[in-house]
Amino acid sequence: MKSFWNVSDAESWEAAAGPELADRELALRVYTSRLLGKEPDLVLHGGGNTSVKVVRDDRAVMHVKGSGWDLATIEAPGLPAVWLDPLIEARQAETMRDEDMVALLRAALLDESSPTPSVEALLHAYLPAKVVDHTHSAACLAIADQADGAERCREIFGNELCVVPYVMPGFQLSREADRIFRTYGEGTRGLFLVQHGLFSFGDDAKTSYERIIRFTTMCEAYLEARGAALAPQEEATAADDPTGHPAVAALHRVLSGTDRFSGGLHLDLRCSRAITTYLELPDLDDVACRGTATPDHVIRIKPRPVIGEAGFGTGDWQKAVEDFAAWYVAYFERHASRAHEPKTMLDPLPRVALIRGLGLVGIGTSGKEARIAADLAEQTARIVPSAEAIGRFEPLCEAELFEMEYWSLEQAKLTRG
Repeated sequence: MKSFWNVSDAESWEAAAGPELADRELALRVYTSRLLGKEPDLVLHGGGNTSVKVVRDDRAVMHVKGSGWDLATIEAPGLPAVWLDPLIEARQAETMRDEDMVALLRAALLDESSPTPSVEALLHAYLPAKVVDHTHSAACLAIADQADGAERCREIFGNELCVVPYVMPGFQLSREADRIFRTYGEGTRGLFLVQHGLFSFGDDAKTSYERIIRFTTMCEAYLEARGAALAPQEEATAADDPTGHPAVAALHRVLSGTDRFSGGLHLDLRCSRAITTYLELPDLDDVACRGTATPDHVIRIKPRPVIGEAGFGTGDWQKAVEDFAAWYVAYFERHASRAHEPKTMLDPLPRVALIRGLGLVGIGTSGKEARIAADLAEQTARIVPSAEAIGRFEPLCEAELFEMEYWSLEQAKLTRG
């Protein structure tokens, strides 16, 4: 993994920010956040978050990514400022409802018109470092999505990273990660979140950024040494008119006849060597339906894809989509009955189609939605074979994926701010 830190660029960002130290530190935070966002093997489409702690009006302030912002294009308003003291005080609570956490974060905003801070803002606050980075690196996920991911992390990093078992993001993750971090002591430089991703931190933006690059490189080297390197990033062929292929045209006819897509349907067909390798896995029907590579993806591509063949016609896709919808309804009913509060089912239609002998298709009501779904599916197609090559791809279980998919704070990410 290459570092894109450039001294001249960094100095330009600082100079443009003006004389105030806090503004210069925020500018560098925006700069390195964008460096993370430009690398799809670190974060994709709103994934990950960043923060920096500064002093304003003689009080400690934290700028942290606002929900709905994308690191690739983030600007200073996308890192809203919150007073740090009330967040630190909340560490004493045993539990906190999601609504209360959001109320706490919004009450701490210096500017009440700012976007709501990230659901992981409290974790950023509790880590004592000045700068904190969080990514969903592809190489990390191939290791984190293993039954023995924690042991593999210790093999790679020793005690340099804290190992945090999966905990639902929000207050409980913040509290548990803080507790574990405090047991590790000196020398800790980041967190390895099983089935989730990586955190790094440091005294300045450059240090934290280059640590996340180094941690990711160490994961890449681990995979490569075991003959499980991620397939090289390559520009997948995207069809200008996906429906030019008969199988995709048939899928389009089936989906456009549903209520969800009656107002508009966009498909994004991708083909590449990595996608072909993935689609040729002998147990594709099993492995592709185990879950998403990182929990955040579930709100965009649902827990699994619909799977078909290059020779599928309308009747074949009709059955495949109906089977998918029946599975989704059953999935919802299984887990909604155990939820703490009533849930309203989202539409039961797929957002990704895997077509053996052809490629993968992102599905959405807009070109952007379809592109995002295809991007996430394409990254999954690179992660899963590597995970399978070192062990077994075991992402978050169905019940926890449901909790994430139907978590109100996660759904809020789909609306900017």
